[in-house]
Amino acid sequence: MPRGLFITLEGLDGSGKTTQIKRLAAWLNKRSIDKRGTEKRGIDKRGHKVVVTRQPGGTPTGDRIREILLDARSTGLAPMAEMALMFADRAQAIAQVIEPALKSGAIVLCDRFTDSTEAYQGGGRQLGSAAVLGLHRLICGNLQPDLTLLLLPSLKTSLTRARRRNARTEEQTGKNEGRFESEQDEFFRRVWERYREIAAREPQRVVRIEGDLSIDEVHEQIVAAVAARLLSAAGNAQ
Repeated sequence: MPRGLFITLEGLDGSGKTTQIKRLAAWLNKRSIDKRGTEKRGIDKRGHKVVVTRQPGGTPTGDRIREILLDARSTGLAPMAEMALMFADRAQAIAQVIEPALKSGAIVLCDRFTDSTEAYQGGGRQLGSAAVLGLHRLICGNLQPDLTLLLLPSLKTSLTRARRRNARTEEQTGKNEGRFESEQDEFFRRVWERYREIAAREPQRVVRIEGDLSIDEVHEQIVAAVAARLLSAAGNAQ
């Protein structure tokens, strides 16, 4: 069984990742219609299962870690402790979800991966990229996505969306998951800039989708990038 494809979506909260990962999964599943017109759910036309996950979270242990990391009541969390929790969540996700799915030949769509830690903790918390990448090599076996889709609407647009969403969620559920959104704008400026640095450093892996585009416009660019990578992967497998 050929190894599957690992695709990550990155960007600030409010960049549209959650919406776009759902649309991308639906597009991949739609491609699964076979010659008789019957749909094999979760399978693309080359027989790949589609697995969707997120970080932090995506496993029972990860969901508990996510609550600590995002809850506004988690005050006084040291930056190094925050980064350690991110990697604890990631190690569990790799072992329990990502690696088994890739070994089975699946396409794995992951909402955030180590680029987020490099941007938020390395850039935003000013811990530096070296510390993040060193932990990634040690804890994650240096697992790299085959393709990363980096959504970069304007900083103002992302923050407005994220803070509006968190207010709506708190009103509906009573949960305040806005610990990061309570940071000052300068924190997010550092995150935004670090994302751009990552993209410039790894242009073969990271596809930037920039600007305040519509949901459909972003989806079109994502589909084009994923289709090209699938075609490349199919060619390499022959």
